[in-house]
Amino acid sequence: MPEHLAQGSAEPPLSPGKMRLYGMRFCPYDHRVHLVMIAKSIPHDDVWINLNSKPEWYLKRIPSTKVPGLLVDGQALYESLIIADYLDEKYPQRPLHSKNPLQKAKDRIVLENFGKVTVAFFRLMRSPSPSAAEFESLLSELLIFDTELADRKTKFFGGEEPGMLDYMIWPWFERLPTSELIFGEQFRFPEEKLKSLTSWIALMKEDKVVKEYYLQPEVYAKYTQSYKAGSPDYNIPV
Repeated sequence: MPEHLAQGSAEPPLSPGKMRLYGMRFCPYDHRVHLVMIAKSIPHDDVWINLNSKPEWYLKRIPSTKVPGLLVDGQALYESLIIADYLDEKYPQRPLHSKNPLQKAKDRIVLENFGKVTVAFFRLMRSPSPSAAEFESLLSELLIFDTELADRKTKFFGGEEPGMLDYMIWPWFERLPTSELIFGEQFRFPEEKLKSLTSWIALMKEDKVVKEYYLQPEVYAKYTQSYKAGSPDYNIPV
């Protein structure tokens, strides 16, 4: 994997006719956009950004200064869900959103509620010594999604194959095993309590799109530990 670029670095030359995706390899929001890119086989350039020491040129390129950032014909897009929606509309091959407007709207409501999961997840993982209550808070939010999937009576949230909702929430599930690796077995994902999500996770791990960008929990654990130590290692081998 190429190095994450920092202050003082030169911006790599743009490739004519290609979009450029700026990201950070361990960022779940960037992960979302890569899954859409892979699902739709969209040609693009990847440029990795050191978030602790962002290049001066990146601050000018992407107004939010965050990742992911997408450069399209010299114009910047940012925020993962906005980029994902743009790509799904721009590239019609393998549509990821439901073609049913009502279902698409309902999926967006579910996705909006996933923000509570991300808050609980980051609170847990960034805690020096997380409590059982913090873990239970995360599990209570996940239970809502377990119930939602069971009510849909489908393999995936998107039906018989992964759709936009599946790919937008997957990055956090790929990182969930990190809690047990760092904090111990009492922070293990409770498969018996969340049976629908457990089956979904197994299916998602076999999806060719997920597999192409997948990282082992041990890699995420190394990155998380470096982050918690105050010196994120963006260039851990993957």
